[in-house]
Amino acid sequence: MIAALKGFTQQLVPVNGIKINAVTGGSGPPILLLHGWPETWWEWHHVMPLLAEHFSVVAIDLRGAGFSDCPQGGYDKATMARDAHEVMVALGHERYAVCGHDIGGMVALPQAAIYRQTVTHLAVLDVPLPGWTGWEATTAKLWHFSFHMNRDLPERLIHGREYDYVSTFMAERFYDHSSFDPLDIEIYAKAMALPGRTRGGMEWYRTLAADHAAALEYKKQRLDIPVLGLGGDQRFGAQMAPMLKEFATNVTGGSIARCSHYVADERPDEVAAALIAFLKIN
Repeated sequence: MIAALKGFTQQLVPVNGIKINAVTGGSGPPILLLHGWPETWWEWHHVMPLLAEHFSVVAIDLRGAGFSDCPQGGYDKATMARDAHEVMVALGHERYAVCGHDIGGMVALPQAAIYRQTVTHLAVLDVPLPGWTGWEATTAKLWHFSFHMNRDLPERLIHGREYDYVSTFMAERFYDHSSFDPLDIEIYAKAMALPGRTRGGMEWYRTLAADHAAALEYKKQRLDIPVLGLGGDQRFGAQMAPMLKEFATNVTGGSIARCSHYVADERPDEVAAALIAFLKIN
């Protein structure tokens, strides 16, 4: 099954030596959406039509996921940020907002830090960020970080069991299970089962020590653009704004009630409303 969304088109965009799958629709000021693990651009499929009423929406599959290429290297978040930035430039967007969830948030922050003259707004959803003072203590409690960092072992154990792993992993991080759609999980699992994609997703974690070191440098020149931090009240919501204040001077945000990690899946209306208000007011 190839995920498709009414009113949006997909294309492979050549950037940074690879091809990135980009899904586009709507009109107005541009916003880029970056997904997390173990998802694809489809993470945003409930949010995108709501945003498209106000904005030109671009959602991509990150390097190593979905229908984007999965090369041997380049999974540090600065390189992935270059992928994303070059997609927006190739699509004709000279200035744009960026919103990232989970690993996508780890890409969005360096994107804003590196391309300061281009990124107008930054939103980060429910993720501990490399460079944060609480990074080591928080990630030490997240078992999957260590597991995914292991070379080859996750790929061997997950192979042929993609649906089992993705469904169990995500169910553990949903608060409202009425919003947990097995058809979505099937899309993510089938994407992970494509050649090289399980390895691609693991590589996102294997670069985190380098990403942490790079992010410490970003903090030396804090962002002055508007920054939004949101998360589920059952996950990282309360920590998002204080965390982002280490990287930026103009931060707002907070928690989404009755929600855990997968905020765009569980509470798409609230996420879209928060992004619309954030982008229109600032």
